[in-house]
Amino acid sequence: MKQKKIPMRKCILSNEMKQKKDMIRVVKNKADEIKADATGKAPGRGAYVSKDLDVVETAQQQGKLERYFGSDKETLEPVYKEIIRLIYRERIPK
Repeated sequence: MKQKKIPMRKCILSNEMKQKKDMIRVVKNKADEIKADATGKAPGRGAYVSKDLDVVETAQQQGKLERYFGSDKETLEPVYKEIIRLIYRERIPK
């Protein structure tokens, strides 16, 4: 029986290849709004971020998303908070 292909994506913060299910998608739409996409299906240019709190906090200090999306820090502050919230939400057992 054929093995099912596991989709892999590259984290824009750490440059690591990981499974798509271990990533959070960040989207910039046509209206230049940037947001964390929990569903992974929002329209727009997407980039993937690891579900690793240390990586996200380090990237926030270094301004990596700001450089990637060509935006300012005030615009992306809520995006970082949403990514961190999604990471914590997944850690809590149901």
